[in-house]
Amino acid sequence: MTSQAPPSLGTITLRPSYRLPFGLATLALPLFTVNPWLPLPFEAFALFLAIQAATLRLQFTDQGLDVYRGEKQIRPFPYQDWLHWEIYWSDLQILFYFREVNSIHFLPILFDPKQLQACLEARCPRITSATAVSGHDE
Repeated sequence: MTSQAPPSLGTITLRPSYRLPFGLATLALPLFTVNPWLPLPFEAFALFLAIQAATLRLQFTDQGLDVYRGEKQIRPFPYQDWLHWEIYWSDLQILFYFREVNSIHFLPILFDPKQLQACLEARCPRITSATAVSGHDE
């Protein structure tokens, strides 16, 4: 009996989202009334996040999640190494967590959160903790 390869889902590049940097910058503005220098670190971090959203790209391929800065691939994350993923917090969707066999990653959501969720569910379905511990399906 031969096994067939799963159908190709193609490559999807996530659209950038500026919700997180814009929200952080907006929330920091009232601090200006307390002290003009107080919002500066928050505004600088918001600017940093906006630049990251503009320059970084996440691509979901059939083999894994690839991170690009412009046209240069920074790092691939093959799905076969993934143990678990989560998007925190469900209402705000500001943090993406995933765990690989040898490392843990936390990324701010600088991409379309609905598109991110759909790609994750289609390409890397969540596995139960029993499966993650044993390393195989029962």
